[in-house]
Amino acid sequence: MQRGTGLSTPLSVSSMSQFKSAQELADFLKHFRADNIVNDAEFIRVRIVPNAGPWTILGQSYGGFCAVTYLSFAPQGLKQAFLTGGIPPIGDGCTADSVYRVGFEQVVNQNEKYYKRYPQDIKVVQELVNYLAEKEGGGASISLVALPSGGILTPRGLQILGLSGLGSGAGFERMHYLFERVWEPTLVPGAPKRISYYFLSSFEKSLVFDTNPLYALMHESIYCQGSPSRWSAHRIRNEVNDKFDAIKAAREGLPVLFTGEMIFPWMFDEIQALKPFKDVADILAEKKDWPPLYNVQALKDNKVPVAAAVYYEDMYVNFKLSIETASQIAGIRLWITNEFMHSGLRDGGGKVLDHLLGMLNGRKPLF
Repeated sequence: MQRGTGLSTPLSVSSMSQFKSAQELADFLKHFRADNIVNDAEFIRVRIVPNAGPWTILGQSYGGFCAVTYLSFAPQGLKQAFLTGGIPPIGDGCTADSVYRVGFEQVVNQNEKYYKRYPQDIKVVQELVNYLAEKEGGGASISLVALPSGGILTPRGLQILGLSGLGSGAGFERMHYLFERVWEPTLVPGAPKRISYYFLSSFEKSLVFDTNPLYALMHESIYCQGSPSRWSAHRIRNEVNDKFDAIKAAREGLPVLFTGEMIFPWMFDEIQALKPFKDVADILAEKKDWPPLYNVQALKDNKVPVAAAVYYEDMYVNFKLSIETASQIAGIRLWITNEFMHSGLRDGGGKVLDHLLGMLNGRKPLF
């Protein structure tokens, strides 16, 4: 269980409001990265494992990042390590820039696959973006589209549906079914077109920032060692903005592209649950003195048996960057597959775990 989540005294919108200033909260949050998650795990291990012996860990997604931090700084606590969709980039500075440069390319591919499966959604999304753009740019005479919690839905906000819809098993289907019910039915002839409450409510529920604000606040920091993120995803998006300009695409009759696992500064203006933390997010984005998360030499000298599932078409953890890191972890065994997406552990956990266990206990061939 990662620090700040689940039953480990989770950080909620209300609990974080106890801090008197944005700086105080930022100083508190800096302790919620992989380095301290490993410290927590070691504190627990020596107290619950008989004779304080080593244990086996399983890291999915960001949990895999934490596992590589574990291998870097506390390998004595590990018997074995299993990683699923979670091999991080381990370079110094802010590796988020390299993550998002390749990440936007993968997101484009996922959008192409989505619209190939559901070509009818091209016009549906274009119509919705044009509607939102008219509301956003209509001045005082037209109201912005309000979300049930009090935030607003904008064209760029709509694009973040890709965070949950483009990269996991059944994500395409969930997003398509959502667009099937985007408009309120016309019960009275001549009534103005309106986005359905069902769509607005479902859109918010897909984001989960109201229950997991830590995700938005700390996401880019997981890529930082001694360097600030400076809103990396936002900066890299500006380099490819022609592809991700929703309003321009809709007006020109092109498919509107959704974004992926990316946090943007304007989300702290448009999403109600994140509004109280705008200043905190800015402070964290400019923080320069993030401590190390990985020790490359320790990884090269690794003696802990490690098996990892690497998903070839993973939208959240780039395949190329994963392979680069894996080449620096001594003894790691890789299972490279396109049978699953990033959600492989959830979608086919038995098969994934059986394969990884087999790689370390001799039931799977070395080559």
